[in-house]
Amino acid sequence: MMDSLIPRRKLEPGEEEQIASWKQQLLANPYRAYLYSYPHKTAYRPFPAPLKLSDLWREETAETFFLYMHIPFCGARCGFCNLFTLPDKRTSAHEQYVDALQRQAEQWAPYVSHKPLARFAIGGGTPTLLEPALLQRLFEIAENTMGMNADKVSISVETSPETVTDSRLEILKAYRTDRVSMGIQSFIEAEANAIYRPQKPQEVERALELLREAGFPVLNLDLIYGLPGQTVASWLYSLERALAYEPEEIFLYPLYTREHTIVRPEQIEAQGEDLRMACYVAGRDRLLSAGYEQQSMRRFAKQDASLTKTLLPYSCQEEGMIGLGCGARSYTRRVHYASRYAVSKRATASIIADYVSAKCYDEADYGIVLNEAEQKRRFIIKAILHREGLSSADYTARFGKGLLEDHPELEWLVLGGLAEAAGGIIRLTAEGLAHSDAIGDWLISERIRERMEAFVHL
Repeated sequence: MMDSLIPRRKLEPGEEEQIASWKQQLLANPYRAYLYSYPHKTAYRPFPAPLKLSDLWREETAETFFLYMHIPFCGARCGFCNLFTLPDKRTSAHEQYVDALQRQAEQWAPYVSHKPLARFAIGGGTPTLLEPALLQRLFEIAENTMGMNADKVSISVETSPETVTDSRLEILKAYRTDRVSMGIQSFIEAEANAIYRPQKPQEVERALELLREAGFPVLNLDLIYGLPGQTVASWLYSLERALAYEPEEIFLYPLYTREHTIVRPEQIEAQGEDLRMACYVAGRDRLLSAGYEQQSMRRFAKQDASLTKTLLPYSCQEEGMIGLGCGARSYTRRVHYASRYAVSKRATASIIADYVSAKCYDEADYGIVLNEAEQKRRFIIKAILHREGLSSADYTARFGKGLLEDHPELEWLVLGGLAEAAGGIIRLTAEGLAHSDAIGDWLISERIRERMEAFVHL
């Protein structure tokens, strides 16, 4: 049923066939790219001249900020990973890095202290690879330098099975961490080995027992489907093992292979039939039957999962994101910036070394400036790929123009059965959610796509 946002109309001659052809092409390749933010980091470039952070954050319109710390170290690099991270277990390297992060925080704090923090997350890499004393320092920097009030801030920390220990969990509890997220990917050792992940099921189960005993308000578990050698049955086995621990959230990720990763596209192609969509449908249906609500293509959450704090509001558009640490991205409404991005070990180590040796962090020299057209496109992508949907009224309130006036192509999602319009909101249907990665890719502007395709991987 369409409402006034997309009124009923008689299709023009040939339009029905045109929409059917467009949909067929769109759905033919459902796994094009994981667009978790927009513009993608491969669209970033050196700025013609460095931008002063004091100016960027003075002009930022977000009412509250999101503090993110990036810890670019792991025990080992998984075969599918293209994140900014380095396999390095040396405590001395970690100490130097946290020292640099503290220097950066001390220099940035005056620029962002005029508005409160609503969210705090520590990601990576594997933040809990740090020794307990260094892990605690991150929280001290957040509180003492950046002004975080743990009573009003949602706090999330990423971990991995081998780094879950009583001493680290005690620190997370002491600082009132609300959400702990652990990547498992598979409970089957052979599947983990196929993606070069040194992980035994017994280690995963041990970590899960400790996490459940700790009683964090939200436990999130990540699983990957489409692994070499995986079947729908083995995928569902891993999902059932995860469900046994009653996590409040589960993220289901399709396997992607990218440049400079160990797992190559031909390893997926060698399996013959691409089982990713069959695994997705089976996993989605199992989680829905278990009482989880689907929030996006990847995120499933229990309906009764809630925090014990009264949190400050924060925009789902992720503006006002303060990214501390090498590899972290910062988002203001107009400018996104970060350190250089790399995947190869040598380039990543070089970028981290430059970050650690730096004394001044008061300028942005790498990123992208969003014109109004890209701000609009970001707004659309960030909203429509989630279950809450894209509000026409919110779009008009922000940009002063009608949603379909600016982007009439969105009507095709509804006419093609990939979305529905009701109450002034466009939401993806079940079929649309299943093909979110194809829809997100379709919405990328030509300008950004050209920059992404021209990016030289280091």
